[in-house]
Amino acid sequence: MSVIFPNQSRSYDPARNAVRFWGYDSTLETSFFIAADALRRLQPGAGHDEAGLLRAFDANRDLICTTAARLYTRGSRPFYELIASDFVHPRR
Repeated sequence: MSVIFPNQSRSYDPARNAVRFWGYDSTLETSFFIAADALRRLQPGAGHDEAGLLRAFDANRDLICTTAARLYTRGSRPFYELIASDFVHPRR
């Protein structure tokens, strides 16, 4: 089974300057973060404030979740951080 993202919740984490969201692999919950610079790459003009970054996340949720699922390996990390380069060239 792969990771899925049924929970639409997301929140801004000021310490990481990233948006946090959650994925589920059966009963395992995993935290994912997408860095602010990655969001601004996906949504130029998103700004630097919490509201702008959350809007950028919402506008690109499908691509972000698809990318997160591609990077996910069950049980290998306590959390995943997506960065701008994850959206340039697909990892294999």
